[in-house]
Amino acid sequence: MLRTADEELTIDELAARAGVTVRTVRFYSSRGLLPAPRLRGRLGLYGAEHLARLDLIRELQTLGFTLSAIERHLQRIPEGSSPEELALQRALIAPWTDEHAEDLDRHELDRRAGRHLDDDLVAHLVELGILQRIDDSDKLRLPSPAMLGVGLQILDLELPLEMLVQAKGIVERHTAQIATELRELFAENVLRPYMEHGRPEDERERVRVVTDQLRPLTIQVLVNGFQHAVNDVIRDHV
Repeated sequence: MLRTADEELTIDELAARAGVTVRTVRFYSSRGLLPAPRLRGRLGLYGAEHLARLDLIRELQTLGFTLSAIERHLQRIPEGSSPEELALQRALIAPWTDEHAEDLDRHELDRRAGRHLDDDLVAHLVELGILQRIDDSDKLRLPSPAMLGVGLQILDLELPLEMLVQAKGIVERHTAQIATELRELFAENVLRPYMEHGRPEDERERVRVVTDQLRPLTIQVLVNGFQHAVNDVIRDHV
């Protein structure tokens, strides 16, 4: 449904549009995460800025932000920010994957894997970061559901676990460095000029669109660059 800047919603309508409960809206309001509604008599009315803030909160939760961290982040955003400004904020922090972590018991984990996973295999998956143990729980966390099958295929190769753990560390170290440098490059050449120009409205949508489109393009470039790098290494060593 199209969201317009001048729409007025009751708390029930706001909750339905945002995909949360009325209780959640009231809780967020009590913590100062949402601005107060506009009153018409005794009726509180909400608008597009409330919807935009709820969208932003959801993105922050998807990234694993705690409630306290979300509060600190929103405190840095002026309360009168327009829905468009909040949409840009959301685009800048939106996760680069649509996957959500899942907590599974051993029975459900076996079902997802398509086979029984004994304790040793589960321990190996934990060491590779495919699974995570949860304190005071019999369940296991699957940070990236798509990686369960990949992890099992890798372990089926029967390569030394120490080698696989080292390979994981190499990938994480270099991808983290790439991500940091690309973020700094984007901030210097896109975000800083936008901020220095006073966050003009005519630039806001362009920055948001650029941010959205950079995600898939960057991933394609990284994959292609890695493939070419591997080819170069093979040619150098064979």
